[in-house]
Amino acid sequence: MSDFAGMEELLQDFLTEASDLLSEVDNKLVELEKRPDDKNLLNDIFRGFHTIKGGAGFLNVDAMVSLCHRTENLFDKLRNGELKLTPEIMDSILAATGVVREMFGALTQGRVPQPAQPELIAELDAVLQGQVPAAPVSAAPVPAAPSPAPAAGEPDWPGLYNALLDHTSATPQTALETAPVQLPAASESAQGLRPATPVKSTPAPSQQLSSATQETTIRIDTVRLDQVLNLSGEIGLTKNRLTTLRSDIMSGKMDSSTLKAMDEAISQLDLLVSDLQNAVMKTRMQPIGRLFQKYPRLARDLARQLGKDVELVISGEETELDKTMIEDLNDPLVHLVRNAVDHGVETTEERVATGKPAKAVVELSATQVGDHILIEITDDGRGMRPDVIRKKAVEKGLIDIESANSLDDKQSLQLIFLPGFSTKDQISSVSGRGVGMDVVKTNIQKLNGRIDIQSVAGEGSRFSISLPLTLAILPVLVVKVCNQPFAVPLAMVREIITIRSEQVQEVSGRATIVVRDEILPVKSLAALIGWQETQVPLFGVLMQSAEHSFILAVDSFVGRDDVVIKPLQNIRPRGVAGATLSGDGSVVLVLDMEDLLSSSNADTSAVKTSRLTEPAA
Repeated sequence: MSDFAGMEELLQDFLTEASDLLSEVDNKLVELEKRPDDKNLLNDIFRGFHTIKGGAGFLNVDAMVSLCHRTENLFDKLRNGELKLTPEIMDSILAATGVVREMFGALTQGRVPQPAQPELIAELDAVLQGQVPAAPVSAAPVPAAPSPAPAAGEPDWPGLYNALLDHTSATPQTALETAPVQLPAASESAQGLRPATPVKSTPAPSQQLSSATQETTIRIDTVRLDQVLNLSGEIGLTKNRLTTLRSDIMSGKMDSSTLKAMDEAISQLDLLVSDLQNAVMKTRMQPIGRLFQKYPRLARDLARQLGKDVELVISGEETELDKTMIEDLNDPLVHLVRNAVDHGVETTEERVATGKPAKAVVELSATQVGDHILIEITDDGRGMRPDVIRKKAVEKGLIDIESANSLDDKQSLQLIFLPGFSTKDQISSVSGRGVGMDVVKTNIQKLNGRIDIQSVAGEGSRFSISLPLTLAILPVLVVKVCNQPFAVPLAMVREIITIRSEQVQEVSGRATIVVRDEILPVKSLAALIGWQETQVPLFGVLMQSAEHSFILAVDSFVGRDDVVIKPLQNIRPRGVAGATLSGDGSVVLVLDMEDLLSSSNADTSAVKTSRLTEPAA
């Protein structure tokens, strides 16, 4: 039973508007820390809290009204020059916004939120009375308790158990109990706020949102809805035309003009359906800026917690992506931003010692490249050394020495996505469990995307995520093996080549083909899916995944198509993402190439040279 019975619609409107407003306030707070004397920012934030307070008052949410009222008063004093913003005051304000966001979570479930903790209320009251709260110091992480390394091929069960329960052997953070001190006079010369000392960790918005109920509503531009409506009307008219022509044909009118009119009507319907698909897809597209706006606060809080000076620069917020994908991208991006700030960026002292600017820059950008979205997270930190990563993976028992020696630098960087991999010997509240990057790769693959890494030691790292625009329609290349059609994601296809016996070279007994100075192994699709080849493969599809480039040997190919994937109920064969129907009504299995490449058949799928060079029987 909702506590807001009869007011559900009003509550939903308030949550939609106030959540966006609070996200804007969060971003402006991070900006305000850089420009503490910016009157426009102070006024905007003041108005934001005032608006939220007004809506909460209309719903009789007294706890939120009380908290917003104190924060509003605090900003009133800041904009009037009665207080001077300090990092400690900013921490108190951000803690208050975090609690307001938690209250939104309770409202989403139809419950009246609990009042804020008395300590936070007392802290805000002390600030209003001219006192500044103390800055608690984070405890240093301690070495993790030694745990037996997992056996080869087996999960690290203790590590996973601890990660699920959020257990850590690190010493809990303690706060220094320091008496409040008087604030500096407001007339003192204003200085930029600097993350001078590590401070207590305030709950970041993304952490709170990850556990929040997923939004099931969407805002759509009415122009796009009108476009859908117009196309629906056009399709209705074309359907009427086809119905008339069908009646004519059924009554025996089969002259050339009737058949020509039928052909034109079908062509018109084909165009309209294609336009309607695009129009409907666009109604699901949302600017990715709605997601990006959560991260400046996250980066700011983490940087202060670690005592670093980091600026998160965001670009490409207007780039549009399917709403479902935007929500599913949150966790991977949280991990990547946290990793960039924690692992990628050096401390201020280290940066100065190496001649770098004291302030580190982490860039988060999004651009549309063709029919894909490219999201990049770049830092100017210490970079990664492939040899160190290989050594660490061997030490942790994730790979053996022989496998490590066979990896090139690009493949070595991909080791960081292995479950249980971490370069840290210490577990802190931020990292060290080796869970985050595994989650990143798994979630990106679920979105039919891929992630690549570029890194230069001493200069920084770049993580590039490539995603399709939508999951609703998947562009595929339909190929044939053993007279059965299969669809492979077009995102992985670079080109199609004809396999000629004179181009095939043997490397370690396996067939390879050189394409523009790149030696590529030839893998049989029939062998990958565990079938017996019925003929010598005639065509090769040059495939590109995050870790491998190879030629997929097939019998023939049908062509490109845009398909809607239907999940297979109750069964999920390995390497099959789902099924779709071809134009002739036959069932086409859509292959999950990453899954196939990780299967046991992948090792035996390499084509023997003799298979391609010997004359066909």
